[in-house]
Formats: sequence, structure tokens, C-alpha cells
Amino acid sequence: MQGFKKFLLQGNLVQLAVAVVIGAVFANLITAFTEGFITPLIGIFGGVPTFSDLYFEINGSRFLYGAFVDALISFLITAAILYFFVVLPVAKVVERFVKAEEATTRECPQCFSEISKKASRCAHCTSEVVPETAA
Repeated sequence: MQGFKKFLLQGNLVQLAVAVVIGAVFANLITAFTEGFITPLIGIFGGVPTFSDLYFEINGSRFLYGAFVDALISFLITAAILYFFVVLPVAKVVERFVKAEEATTRECPQCFSEISKKASRCAHCTSEVVPETAA
């Protein structure tokens, strides 16, 4: 029982639970944005097509491929919105922060551990290294 408590209270599990909840709420936000803004914009250019009624029949069994086509189009629109309005802007912000935080460490060429750029000897394997100077 102690191991189960430890598992439940691990940071990764809590972070995963929070991510799932935020992901569900974010999915609702993107769906509302798509239905409220993007779909009407598509409708301006000739109507919003719906494929949900399309199907084919084999030996009396109906295969509703139209529902799949609708879901695929919805997925592609949602993915495009996420990419252009969330992923790209966040990537640009992260890139700016990474450039601002210039690395103060480097890898030792002998043991591949992390050492200071100013170090002249590795603290892990004690091999001599050439200090890096600011350019």
C-alpha cells in the first residue's frame, strides 16, 4: 500500500493529470474557436460542406465514410489553428529566451560531463581543458 501512495503522489503523475485536464479544456477552446470563427469564414467562400450523409453499401451493411471525412477535415483545421496560433508563437518566444540565456556550461571532451565554460580542468575526470572565452 505504501508503494501505491508513493506512486500517486509522484510529481509526474500529478503533472500528467493536470496536463490531461488542461488539454481537455484547451480542446474545447479550439473547438469553439473553429466553430465560431473558422467555419463561418469557410462558409463565406461557398458554404460549409458536410459529408456526414455519405456512405456506401455492401451486402446491406452501410459504411459511413462521410463521418470520417468530416472528422478528418475538422482535425486538419484544428491542427492548422494550433500550429499557426499556438505552436509557432510559443516556439518564437522560447527561442528568444534561449538566446537571452546564453549557456554557461559546456561538455568535457573526455568524459562528456557538464563543466563550466571558464574551467581549465574537468571536475569529474580531472583532464585539462582549454577555457572558453567570451566572444
